[in-house]
Amino acid sequence: MTTNAELSAEDFSTAIPASVRKRLIEGQFETGDDVAALRRFVRLTQPRFALALGISVHTLRNWEQGRRHPEGPAIALLRIAARHPRIIRENLESAA
Repeated sequence: MTTNAELSAEDFSTAIPASVRKRLIEGQFETGDDVAALRRFVRLTQPRFALALGISVHTLRNWEQGRRHPEGPAIALLRIAARHPRIIRENLESAA
């Protein structure tokens, strides 16, 4: 018999719908809200997410606020974050 653990409030606050996650894994970031949702899904603050990706906090804020859009290698990193959030957190630990 399998027991399902209850979801915490943090689990709900960081959850993103499977359809959105699939779109992000494919590199389709439509708005800054997508980047912000991904960062919350990975469970990192702006400074820590920026450090894990090797970008400035200013760049991340510009993406999240819709002033700029990630391009090229940045999209590849965001796709990895969407598919493997644990790896992004592990990368941060090794960078510290």
